[in-house]
Amino acid sequence: GITRAPGVRYRALVPNLRGAEAALDAGADELEVVLSVSATHNGRNLKMTVDESVDQIAAVVERAVGAGVPVEAILATSFGCPYEGRIEPAAVAAVAARLRDRGVSTFSFADTTGMATPRRIDDLLDVLSEDERADLGLHLHDTRGLALVNVYAALERGIARFDTSVGGLGGSPFAEGAGGNLATEELVALLDDLGVETGIDLGALIEAAHLVETLVGRPVPSRIARHGPPRP
Repeated sequence: GITRAPGVRYRALVPNLRGAEAALDAGADELEVVLSVSATHNGRNLKMTVDESVDQIAAVVERAVGAGVPVEAILATSFGCPYEGRIEPAAVAAVAARLRDRGVSTFSFADTTGMATPRRIDDLLDVLSEDERADLGLHLHDTRGLALVNVYAALERGIARFDTSVGGLGGSPFAEGAGGNLATEELVALLDDLGVETGIDLGALIEAAHLVETLVGRPVPSRIARHGPPRP
């Protein structure tokens, strides 16, 4: 039902093979699958063990590859879990390696509850293989106000792909207290100041954040939407 804009890749987040079939039928350019490195969070979020999720993802990849559609895996709780606490980088890398062996092409590592810090970003990047770091993405929540500084730390390590949400919307019903995603306009404002071209009109993006406020009926968390970007 959408009008596709040139140059935009349209991804569908799918929970299982049935969802993948529906997304492929709808013409998705790419698929995303998700599992939690934390067994407890994976069970509450997906009602599966980690092993079961790996097998389910392998089936999705097999179907998507046959249709010529790439699959990215989002590894939730890569920096910490609300139930199990700190997640060791080696455990994250081990799950990523299993998924790469099953055909996953790229990865995004999710800070589901906002527990990441620049040091923990470095710790994870240090244990990932060169293949796993290629086109790596980060999905950062701003629960503790550290999402933007974590982006900056990742930028200095050569990471250039980040999930964001207009206005900083987001959260998780399976992670009590999880804040929203990093606000798109906050990241674009930082990149503009650093001289990094995004191709995004910051003024129009802020207008979109204000529109979101009217749709959800409350102020969005974004500070750039509230106060505007730094003056040039």
